Amino acid sequence: MKIEKEAEKILESFSEALKNIPDLEETHYMVDNVNLSREDCAEEKDSAKIMRNTNVDDDGNLIVEKGKWVK
Repeated sequence: MKIEKEAEKILESFSEALKNIPDLEETHYMVDNVNLSREDCAEEKDSAKIMRNTNVDDDGNLIVEKGKWVK
């Protein structure tokens, strides 16, 4: 099992590298604004404004560029 042996070597070298990292004290932040949340509100979309900036064929379909990654 070549892959298992290579994985063990990687883990051993990683463990050796971690031994050289010094222990640090934890950092605690005493701030009152932890875990604040806001109202989730969607902005109104103006489809007419979007359609003015696009190319449309005779049937009203959007004409868009095909992604370069698509074959």
